[in-house]
Amino acid sequence: MKPTDLDPTPITISECIKLNLDKFFEDLEGENAKSVYDMVLSAVERPMLEVVMEKANQNQTIASQMLGINRNTLRKKLQQHGLI
Repeated sequence: MKPTDLDPTPITISECIKLNLDKFFEDLEGENAKSVYDMVLSAVERPMLEVVMEKANQNQTIASQMLGINRNTLRKKLQQHGLI
């Protein structure tokens, strides 16, 4: 299932990831993929952190509660992604 301009129905996050992974493997043209797990987690984690931090008005305590993770873990992830 591919989104089109004629279909205004938004796709789910899972569908978006699947479509992009299908395209990623297609673009490899038979080459071996490496570190796909880390690549996907990193690609999803950064925009998720950016949006949640924005919704939490940059408050790490609120953001950590929204994410369901420890505030120290959130801080570490924000640092890893260069967001603080």
